[in-house]
Amino acid sequence: MAQSEANDPLWYKDAIIYELHVKTFHDSDGDGIGDFRGLIEKLDYLKELGITAIWLLPFYPSPLKDDGYDIADYYDVNPNYGTLEDFRAFLSEAHQRGLRVVTELVINHTSDQNPWFQKSRRAAPGSPEREFYVWSDTPEKYSEARIIFKDFETSNWSWDPVAKAYYWHRFYSHQPDLNFDNPAVHDAVEKVCDYWLSMGVDGLRLDAVPYLYEREGTNCENLPETHLYLKKLRAHVDQKFPGRMLLAEANQWPEDAVAYFGNGDEAHMNFHFPLMPRMFMALQMEDRFPIIDILDQTPSISETCQWAMFLRNHDELTLEMVTDEERDYMWRVYANDPHARINLGIRRRLAPLLGNNRRKIELLNALLFSMPGTPIIYYGDEIGMGDNIYLGDRNGCRTPMQWSPDRNAGFSQANPQQLHLPVIIDPEYHYESINVENQQKNLSSLLWWTRRVIAMRKNFKAFSRGSIEFLFPENAKVLAFLRRYENEIVLGVVNLSRFSQCAELDLSKFAGSVPLEIIGRSPFPPIKKTPYFLSLNGHSSYWFQLQPQSKRERAAKKRVVPTISAGPELEKLLADGQRDQIENEILPKYIATCRWFGAKARALRQVRVLERSTISSEPNPAQFWVVEVSYLDGPTENYALPVKVASAEKAKSISHAAPHAVIARFPDGSVLFDAVWDNEFRENLFRLMSNGQHANARNGRLVGALSPRVGQVATVPPSNVLGAEQSNSSMLFADKFFLKLYRKLEDGVNPDVEVTRFLTERAQYDNVPAFSGAIEYRRDKGQPTVICLLQDAIAAEADAWTLTLDAVGRYYERVLGRKTELQHEAAPAAALIDELAGGVYPEKAKLLAQRTGELHLALASVRDDPVFAPEPFNPMAQRSVYQNMRTLLRRNFDSLRKKLSAIPDNLRGEAEEVLRTEKEILGREKRLLDRKTNAAKIRIHGDYHLGQVLYTGKDFVILDFEGEPARPLSERKLKRSALRDVAGMMRSFQYAAYSALWQPGMR
Repeated sequence: MAQSEANDPLWYKDAIIYELHVKTFHDSDGDGIGDFRGLIEKLDYLKELGITAIWLLPFYPSPLKDDGYDIADYYDVNPNYGTLEDFRAFLSEAHQRGLRVVTELVINHTSDQNPWFQKSRRAAPGSPEREFYVWSDTPEKYSEARIIFKDFETSNWSWDPVAKAYYWHRFYSHQPDLNFDNPAVHDAVEKVCDYWLSMGVDGLRLDAVPYLYEREGTNCENLPETHLYLKKLRAHVDQKFPGRMLLAEANQWPEDAVAYFGNGDEAHMNFHFPLMPRMFMALQMEDRFPIIDILDQTPSISETCQWAMFLRNHDELTLEMVTDEERDYMWRVYANDPHARINLGIRRRLAPLLGNNRRKIELLNALLFSMPGTPIIYYGDEIGMGDNIYLGDRNGCRTPMQWSPDRNAGFSQANPQQLHLPVIIDPEYHYESINVENQQKNLSSLLWWTRRVIAMRKNFKAFSRGSIEFLFPENAKVLAFLRRYENEIVLGVVNLSRFSQCAELDLSKFAGSVPLEIIGRSPFPPIKKTPYFLSLNGHSSYWFQLQPQSKRERAAKKRVVPTISAGPELEKLLADGQRDQIENEILPKYIATCRWFGAKARALRQVRVLERSTISSEPNPAQFWVVEVSYLDGPTENYALPVKVASAEKAKSISHAAPHAVIARFPDGSVLFDAVWDNEFRENLFRLMSNGQHANARNGRLVGALSPRVGQVATVPPSNVLGAEQSNSSMLFADKFFLKLYRKLEDGVNPDVEVTRFLTERAQYDNVPAFSGAIEYRRDKGQPTVICLLQDAIAAEADAWTLTLDAVGRYYERVLGRKTELQHEAAPAAALIDELAGGVYPEKAKLLAQRTGELHLALASVRDDPVFAPEPFNPMAQRSVYQNMRTLLRRNFDSLRKKLSAIPDNLRGEAEEVLRTEKEILGREKRLLDRKTNAAKIRIHGDYHLGQVLYTGKDFVILDFEGEPARPLSERKLKRSALRDVAGMMRSFQYAAYSALWQPGMR
């Protein structure tokens, strides 16, 4: 490096850091484990890559139960990796090439094999040696601290039979926490720090710093004592080793993480954990909002401080700093294989996370190198290495570096069985095709692309030290920003969509400038006062040195029923030659007209019949189809479509009674139709449950069962269809049973079935339609999918919506009069309830409130079932609620701003007044984080409004626990505050108040 760079105390701001395990990089002595001598042999490769610093993961003597973070000796090198002399040689060779070295200072905990702990457990209580760690006679202390590794630990305390006391550990039980209330621990840590910095190490990563201290009544994170200690450690380092860097690992929300910079007197650098998952989220959602929103929440930092940016924390995409809903979304889209999930994260490498999509890999790296901070690259990601999630823990992302197609991927000459972990042999990521040697020969490889991008970034300090200013083109799929430093101005434009997009950018203040594309050095047309138009290929990005989102207009066309060229034989309908017409022509057009199909605005890519089963042996039986719908812009969905063929004679009655149920016609006049409208099909569904039968499909079977309290029913009651054009299809069996056939299918127990059965059989809550039976689709592997729910039928006078609407109408008629101009005089819901006609309705509203409270008590009544047991509303849950509120508010305000010009003049002032309240509302919402709550999270209704409640004339019955069908099944099963249901019902009262104004005679 240049002399000026070598002497720059802020070198870490311009650094590009490469993170690696010594044991995984290169083996020089053929024992199957990487070592420092092998690492020295590969330093030229790292220099050519363009990185400026190497971050070494722990290499100290250790039992290796936590990949070396369980340190047994802070003053030596694990003999598997070489000797201290080997480390010194590596340090010297790295410095000769201008590469700095960052190592780990794991100060929160040690291994239980560390001599410090062995002395502590054997020392007398109260002695200096015992006080080196945190001990207690009871595991009840610090009960509000969360358990971080919930997959492996059930408590933060573990019993030690030698000490005959409990010791504290925030991570694994084999990693006891040091006691930072003991000054002797401070001295010991400073000695370790001095030892490695004296040797020439350039920086130290401080592992798990938020958890150094413990205090009763807190969550034992981010305590003031921790910051006082970091100031002390920083002052020590600055005094003895100027120009060295401390990097804090504080996996916290931005406002808590920024505190670890202090006033420029704590850590020099800190990881930006919340941004990491939101880059992946923005890519999958094809929406810039997650990135902009989290950076908007990030406070400014001192000029001497710097964020560390990464695409994964080591070998894991950590999901602690997201909301419950966001975590659920990320798990669904990036870890559909449960083996990939660990703790609160995803143990996958970058390429497999992104489906080995080269464009996505480049795009996320472009974001990594563009965001404000120092980028960190995990070893092997520069060539798109794969992983092996079946190795356990996170070892699947710690496999040997793939250097060549030779034996053991060129990592080692050892017998392959000696390797510390096996090399990747997955066909898609096999070391014979994915390796450094192959990619060095190919100028179009990912390795060469990475080298070029790193070289480009190093030419502009605007990326490393500059400010960031987001632009807001109308097209939300395009992320655009300006990076500025002194006279440097860089414009970044990123297309988060897989498809080509266009955007118009407001660059009028740069009118006259010529954008020069940085990598290809190509000049673009000069900027003018008018919006600057850009078009971008799918998942592409531009960097320039100083869309309106296309709106598709869909014409509503009357559906023409197509004709199937084949004969009317259902069993042969999907045979070769006919399947193509059914799947590519007929089904896409049909489902687009169905009310239960909730994705009409999305562009279909393909429709396939995944599964079909015949549920009776009668002539001309119905078939049950599971239809997979895939889209151009999102994940696939499965829908239930029972089908049957009706003769030409019967086709007339079907077409007359339910024209929307006809899927296609045959040349002989018969039709293929939705079998929900067939009486025999409905009877067979009931028989499937009543007799405990099953229907075989190709890959599984449909299994039905009645509740024991119902028993076997000898005769199938007569049935008719109710509201078949809702999001699900409903059937009534002789006023005794109500059957719901779910149209959108997801693996797992539907919350409607799960909650109804729980309330009926365990909580004995009487004000729901009792659970009577269900039909599931079961496979040998995988969770069952609920197809149907059977409940007791309820004889009701009306639903609560109709009841309320009538009462509100009477109130308006009595109090305000029919001829009054009422458009802007609707009373709020609370006032209406107080005033409603004759004093009758308030009693009903009170009864509804009582039944709602009893419902929530019932849902919280069982503690031995983890599915329904209440959970504490801890600070993480509070943050999750706040984050969701903030996101909803900002999205709604953004939407209002876009529509402002279209609002009538007489209402625009009110809209502008609402917009001016945004900051105040955000401030009030943030008060949610200011105080601790003793509330609990429970299973709730999830879509609670007046339409979900029936009135029998004497009492209310609450139904439909499915939640919002448009939301994923796993999200609908999350535990939440019961107040969410209350708020939904209050909003429903408000809707009723306004809806009554528009009833006939009230205008």
